[in-house]
Amino acid sequence: MKILFDTSGGDNAPLEIMKGAFDAREEHGIEIAFVGKKEEIERTALELDFKGGLEIIDAQEKIENNEEPAFALRKKKNSSTVMGLSALKAKEYDAFISAGSTGALLAGGLFIIGRIKNIKRAVLPTSLPGLKGKTMVIDSGANVDCTSEMLLQFAKMGKVYLEEIFKVGNPKIGLLNIGSEKGKGNSLVKETYELLEKSELNFMGNIEARDVTLSDCDLVICDGFVGNVILKNTEGVAYFVVKYFSEFIKNSDIDDEIKLNISKLLNNASKGLDANEVGGALLLGLNEVVIKAHGNSNSKAIKNATKVAIDAIGNNIIDKIEKVFKEDN
Repeated sequence: MKILFDTSGGDNAPLEIMKGAFDAREEHGIEIAFVGKKEEIERTALELDFKGGLEIIDAQEKIENNEEPAFALRKKKNSSTVMGLSALKAKEYDAFISAGSTGALLAGGLFIIGRIKNIKRAVLPTSLPGLKGKTMVIDSGANVDCTSEMLLQFAKMGKVYLEEIFKVGNPKIGLLNIGSEKGKGNSLVKETYELLEKSELNFMGNIEARDVTLSDCDLVICDGFVGNVILKNTEGVAYFVVKYFSEFIKNSDIDDEIKLNISKLLNNASKGLDANEVGGALLLGLNEVVIKAHGNSNSKAIKNATKVAIDAIGNNIIDKIEKVFKEDN
C-alpha cells in the first residue's frame, strides 16, 4: 500500500505533513511518497533527520484557499493538488492525503478522479463525539447547495461508510431540522424527509442541532453549509468549555494538587473533541481514496488521516458504495 502526501497544503506544511507521514509509515508499515516543492521536501527531510530515499513528485505551484477552485485547477497544472490527484488517477498510489484547499481538492476530485457512477456529488463525512457514542454528519462542507435527491444519496453513502468502516449495523439516520416534528423546516428538508421516509434506510425522522451529540442517532444528514456551521460551532463550544473551566480552576482557591488532577481530567476528556484525533475525512463518492485533512493539521492529525485512508482501502469502501448505487439503477 502506497500513500501520497501533499506537502504544500495546510498551515503547517511541509514539516508537520512529512513528520506525520513518517510516523504513519513506521506505525502501519506502508510506503509513502510526497508531492510538492522538491527542494522544500528534501530540506525538511534533513531537518527531520531522515536519511533514507524519498519518492517525490516535484510540484512547484500551490492552490491557495482564496482562489476559485475550478479556475485554479486549470491555471495551476503544476500544483501539488493537480499533480497529486493525477498520479492517483493513474493508479500510481492507493490514496492521496491533503490539508490544502477543500474547494480545490473537491473540484479536483470531481474533474480529475471522477465520481462513482450514478452519484451526483462527493461529500465530506465528519464524526462528532456524543454522550451515546459518535454521530457522523454528512455533508460537513463539500456541497453548500443541495437537492433532496443529493441528500438521499448522502444518506446511502453514509450508511455504507458506517457499516463497513465503523461496523455500525443498520445505522440510525436523522435529518437535521429546526424541529423534530414531520412538516417542519424549509422545502428542501420537507422534500428530503419524504424521500428518506420512503427509502429502506433506518430513518428515525428529524433531529435538532442540540441532539446531534445527545441522541443515539448514528448519521445526521444535511447540506454542506449547515453541516460545516454545526461542525465549527461544536469545535468552538468544546474549546470554550475546556478553556473556561481551566481558567476557573486555575483562579479558584482549591488545593494545587487538586487543581492539577482536575486539569488532567479535563485534558483527557477534551481529546475526544480534538480534530487531530480524527485526522481527516474521506471524500465519499469519488473513484479513488482522497482524504481531506484539517487545514491546521499537525503531525498527529496527518498520521491519523493516514489510518482513515488505510481503513478505506482495506475495506474496499469504494467498491461497496459503487455496488449500492449500481443496484439502485
